[in-house]
Amino acid sequence: MKILALIDGSKWSQKAALYAFSVARGRKAKVVLFSALDRREARVIAFQLSMRRGNVKEMEQFEETAWKEMKKGVKEILTALLELAKDEGINCSIKIVEGDAKESILREANSGSYNLVVMGAYGKSGKTRIGSLLEEVIGLINPPVMVVR
Repeated sequence: MKILALIDGSKWSQKAALYAFSVARGRKAKVVLFSALDRREARVIAFQLSMRRGNVKEMEQFEETAWKEMKKGVKEILTALLELAKDEGINCSIKIVEGDAKESILREANSGSYNLVVMGAYGKSGKTRIGSLLEEVIGLINPPVMVVR
């Protein structure tokens, strides 16, 4: 059995990883911690920051900084989860891709390699309603999907 855990850096996705570990432990399954980094998020952050500061000229610099911080943050979270999995004797690996989050997730989830996809119910925004990415992908993922709240 092979489980895909979708990690966006939110506490909900980290909780989903823990559930994936729990399922894997009982079935001696492999877990792949997967994150899709979308540069458009860095552009939005940069735009908002440059508007607040009233300095549109620095938007490109802000974008590069935001992009580096996004990548660093996700790598740190994935590395910590990977170490936890290894400490618990769970076969686990990480995979980070850059590109459109929805397309990347669907491509990976529907690759034919996974028996289960696990994801958090909410995203990084922390809103109390189901995450918009979840709404977009859940009906398009072929393997069974476990949504963790």
